[in-house]
Amino acid sequence: MATGTEVVSDNGHGCCKKGPGYATPLEAMSGPRESLIYVTCVYSGTGIEKPDYLATVDIDPNSPTYSKVIHRLPMPNIGDELHHTGWNSCSSCHGDPSAARRYLILPSLISGRIYAIDTLKDPRAPSLHKVVEPADIINKTGLAYPHTSHCLASGDVMVSCLGDKDGNAKGNGFLLLDSEFNVKGRWEKPGHSPMFGYDFWYQPRHNIMISSSWGAPAAFTKGFNLQHVSDGLYGRHLNVYSWPNGELKQTLDLGDTGLLPLEIRFLHNPSKDTGFVGCALTSNMVRFFKTPDGSWSHEVAISVKPLKVQNWILPEMPGLVTDFLISLDDRFLYFVNWLHGDVRQYSIEDPKNPVLKGQVWVGGLIQKGSSVVVEGEDGKTWQCDVPEIQGHRLRGGPQMIQLSLDGKRLYVTNSLFSTWDRQFYPELMEKGSHMLQIDVDTEKGGLAINPNFFVNFAAEPDGPSLAHEMRYPGGDCTSDIWI
Repeated sequence: MATGTEVVSDNGHGCCKKGPGYATPLEAMSGPRESLIYVTCVYSGTGIEKPDYLATVDIDPNSPTYSKVIHRLPMPNIGDELHHTGWNSCSSCHGDPSAARRYLILPSLISGRIYAIDTLKDPRAPSLHKVVEPADIINKTGLAYPHTSHCLASGDVMVSCLGDKDGNAKGNGFLLLDSEFNVKGRWEKPGHSPMFGYDFWYQPRHNIMISSSWGAPAAFTKGFNLQHVSDGLYGRHLNVYSWPNGELKQTLDLGDTGLLPLEIRFLHNPSKDTGFVGCALTSNMVRFFKTPDGSWSHEVAISVKPLKVQNWILPEMPGLVTDFLISLDDRFLYFVNWLHGDVRQYSIEDPKNPVLKGQVWVGGLIQKGSSVVVEGEDGKTWQCDVPEIQGHRLRGGPQMIQLSLDGKRLYVTNSLFSTWDRQFYPELMEKGSHMLQIDVDTEKGGLAINPNFFVNFAAEPDGPSLAHEMRYPGGDCTSDIWI
């Protein structure tokens, strides 16, 4: 009951007797239309010596400030690199009337700080509630480089950490914070830490949690170097844990088809025993699933072929699948190709056989006007058409995405990580990010850019910023887990 939206919106299902979120994913789909979205905005690594901040963007089409940043909450420190976010409680706590979705958790990937932001007092103007200092985390757990946070039904918050204070991947693991955001310790049992860490998702009805693996912070913080993959500094594994016990039960080696597995999602239906992970470098969407003997296996479900290109650093360009999500009814899967520049929609009503239903180009390195051209099998060269929005050329490539509860609007930002932005899209450093809305056909399938929505982070008061992850005050399909 933490946000104004949730108090009035629990769809007549007795909101005042329930905890945050919704009883089921399908019930969430009939929740209120989103009117605000929180966006992490980064100055770290841009040359602008200002703190990163949380932007509140008005996404109510009936509002006079539609598609505008209406509030900015700067962090108290410089150099954090705000990245992914989560909630102190979500639909996993729906059965607990004492729980409230009040605090947005902001881990800082580089500094190691974790901020708790109060969104209840004024959802349009959130305020800083607490700072968890990196020294406290390191002293009690040895963990650094915090990434993904998920709330647990117990009231604790769990945060994946990608390494130790020196950037070694072998030092990674999972941090537990209590409901007051005090450091409790590690979640996984001693000796059960994965070699690499990144994202994670738990499916409690199957007593399972699965995590993915990006790379050693000592490598990725310096920019992407293909040699580091050969050197074993990047991951290609999924780690299967017992839930909630924290025992590493199985490690799935995705091999050369699964390099850099990043975002991981189970289907939202908590009884389902299947999910997907986006493997960035090989640009494959890998499906993982439970086998009849109770172990877990995997297979490539969608493959984006690299493009043969001219005038680029390599002769072939991967799509670089960096983010994806699944609609709350488990019908559609959406993902981005950050380098190629397209957003795709697939039907996954048969998870073994995804079917492409929509595709739209919203940037990328091969758009018309770029020096990079694609060479087709016939020897002819081509570039993709990317429309201007409200007179703005679309910069960078699609990176983070967030879907409306009803599945009809997909929001897109274009910054990945400041060091990699500088390497692949230096223009983002000069002109900043932008945010788009893509309209979704949920009946026949299809994607179309909404020409009326454009948030230009080039025009920020302290200079152009890099916009990354997005969250609604009332929860969404990438933060809420059902039990």
